[in-house]
Amino acid sequence: MQDKIVALEDLAVNIERWKAEGKSVALCHGCFDLLHLGHIKHFEAAAKAADVLVVTLTPDHLVNKGPGRPVFNQNMRAESIAALESVRNVAINTGSTAIELLKMLKPTYYIKGSDYKNFEEDLTGNIRKEVEAVRSVGGDIYFTDEVTFSSSKLINAHFNPLGEQAKEFLDDLKGKTMTDEIISWVEKLDQVRVLVIGDTIVDEYHYVQPLGKSSKSPTLSTKFQRAECFAGGVLAIANHLNQFAASVEMVTMLGRQNDQMEIISPKVHPKVKARYFYREDGPTPTKRRYMTEYLNTKIFEVTFMNDSFLPASLESEMIAYLDTVIGGYDVVLISDFGHGLISPAIQRWLTEQDVFVAVNAQTNSNNYGYNYITKYHGVDYISIDENEIRLPFGSRHGKIEDLIHRLYEATGCPKISITLGSKGALYFDNGVFHDAPALATSVVDSVGAGDAVLSVTSLLSYLGCPAHLIPFIGNAVGALAVQILGNERPVTKVELNKSISHMLK
Repeated sequence: MQDKIVALEDLAVNIERWKAEGKSVALCHGCFDLLHLGHIKHFEAAAKAADVLVVTLTPDHLVNKGPGRPVFNQNMRAESIAALESVRNVAINTGSTAIELLKMLKPTYYIKGSDYKNFEEDLTGNIRKEVEAVRSVGGDIYFTDEVTFSSSKLINAHFNPLGEQAKEFLDDLKGKTMTDEIISWVEKLDQVRVLVIGDTIVDEYHYVQPLGKSSKSPTLSTKFQRAECFAGGVLAIANHLNQFAASVEMVTMLGRQNDQMEIISPKVHPKVKARYFYREDGPTPTKRRYMTEYLNTKIFEVTFMNDSFLPASLESEMIAYLDTVIGGYDVVLISDFGHGLISPAIQRWLTEQDVFVAVNAQTNSNNYGYNYITKYHGVDYISIDENEIRLPFGSRHGKIEDLIHRLYEATGCPKISITLGSKGALYFDNGVFHDAPALATSVVDSVGAGDAVLSVTSLLSYLGCPAHLIPFIGNAVGALAVQILGNERPVTKVELNKSISHMLK
């Protein structure tokens, strides 16, 4: 069985040899997380369509079928399929889609199940491209017509990794709302024009190997290994918004002393219209985290910034610019990290405009106790975490519902979303509460997850999405975001829709 599992390069050589011998080769590709009767029938039908059947698998880190997936890792999935007599070779794909795979392997037939015949139902939009790819190398598409089962449905019923509370919530949601209706709200986000303003943050991850304590001082000694840089703060939010909204303009501030544009420029999506203002008296805010490779553990952090409010002349220049563009947008999203950009005058000006205003005033180690959400009045939507609502009221143990009522009285904001970590999320909409459980089963990095949630839920709130769906969709976005290191990339609409679809099967 093990000798049937081969590297992708070796599989390409085998296929070339078989075709030279005059044999036809069929390729099945997919996740195949839970091998079931439908898969077996599919493989048997595929084997009849050609002389040789080979199967390729989506690698673990690219499986996008909701939290906790895949249930079975790529090696276990490969071994299960290799045990089938109808399969000659199994390999694990190294790319993100089957398109490059097809061009590399050049099979005679690319085999898909009957549920893929309707291209319009493909959430990824990749099936058409895959058909073009296989035909470009002289092959063709072939659809089997066997009994079908849903791996996601079976896994959700018998192997659900989310826990009983989440399973009951999802079962109840399925009884109230069709999956297509939820996805339609995500699709509607492409109607919204967004102006986002906030602090730029460059996130640096410096990986080091701890060597031990210095023999001459109580100092932890480490050895540098590598570094990665990500576009954080408002840059990450703009990238998230760009995946969903009709158009996005970003207004932010950099520092002349070290503007970091060599990092920022290639990491902000080219479709985002960026307007950068510059302060002369400091660098672009940069947070350098020293990490160990093992479990991505943070040793300590160094911040480079001038977090005083921007100079009055620059403040006036920014307000004048905002006044010329704000009329072209449906939503203004304020991303206030407390690093100097959102001055009291800019804050007041933004909240006085006749436009839907969504805001997050973040509490972090650099502004602890100085950047409370309660300073905002008359905004339309607030998204913060549990700590950010407890701090301004000095309430460590008070009920969240009571604190939300107090925040509503303090700000006049009718729609408030509170993320609660492992406890899920609570959404307040004009006096009514709606909750949703946490949907993440593992965390790679929680940095930036709140930004992803803010980006999507603020647009849903503006559009009038049913209130009970907002904390669920927000938690689905958050579950995807915590699987991404730093702000390496944004959460995409395709992966959000796929995740929702698989969770609700």
